[in-house]
Amino acid sequence: MRWLITGAGGALGHDLTALLSGETVTAATRADLDITDVDAVRAAVSGHDVVVNTAAYTAVDDAETDEATATRVNGYGPEVLASACAAAGARLLQVSTDYVLPGDATRPCPEDAATDPVNAYGRSKLVGEQAVLGLLPDTGYVVRTAWLYGETGTNFVATMLKLAASRPTVSVVNDQHGQPTWTFALAEQLVTLGRADAAPGIYHGTASGETTWHGLTQEIYRLAGLDPDRVGTTTSDAFPRPAKRPAYSVLGHDRWAAAGLPVQPHWRDQLASALERPSFVELVEKARAAA
Repeated sequence: MRWLITGAGGALGHDLTALLSGETVTAATRADLDITDVDAVRAAVSGHDVVVNTAAYTAVDDAETDEATATRVNGYGPEVLASACAAAGARLLQVSTDYVLPGDATRPCPEDAATDPVNAYGRSKLVGEQAVLGLLPDTGYVVRTAWLYGETGTNFVATMLKLAASRPTVSVVNDQHGQPTWTFALAEQLVTLGRADAAPGIYHGTASGETTWHGLTQEIYRLAGLDPDRVGTTTSDAFPRPAKRPAYSVLGHDRWAAAGLPVQPHWRDQLASALERPSFVELVEKARAAA
């Protein structure tokens, strides 16, 4: 199979490229390919069997005042890719987000749950979902994820470890629920889906289990050999931000079972594996040294 990864410079794109290192892969960073450029995208997609789009406008708060740019990248970009995939006969795996959902559920949201984004970023990603599913009814896949962290770039796990090295205590919100998902685990799942003969449509690509940001931070401390009691609780009201965040971002995984494919491991197991990677090990050692 011939793979094209867009947004390959990000954490997820980095892990996908590493996983597919033994195969025919084109890893296109933002500098390599503008997914809103019709001619460039058609040329890039040509000759590939599977396209995984990890390119996105991810500045959630900035999108509140620049929704047009967010929608161009997150909505029109996937439309351009889907059109190119239709012309080339390629499959498209579009990475999306829990933010397309209203975030007010009390149990894991199924893949067919009604969408109702609570912020501009979510609205922009929903436009992309609709374009992919509309243009590629037989070969389009939307994989929603949430609470991502990886070895590269800024992410919550790295931030908490850095704070552990510089502060005796931290206060973390306990009124947002989700599934902390390691980019490597999501990358494995995307590769599995790309290789499988699975029905097209929406899949939820998040870790098993659920927790809060407070619960995640306590587990980070515990696995790092630090005292979890150093992590205090607070609410989202203490950290006002321009974009509203969903209170409940727990996603159901029934489509994977229906396709005969495995769901992701539990979030605690993912975190334990992630903290064994060199970049996280370095942060853990600094936090321990400062304790």
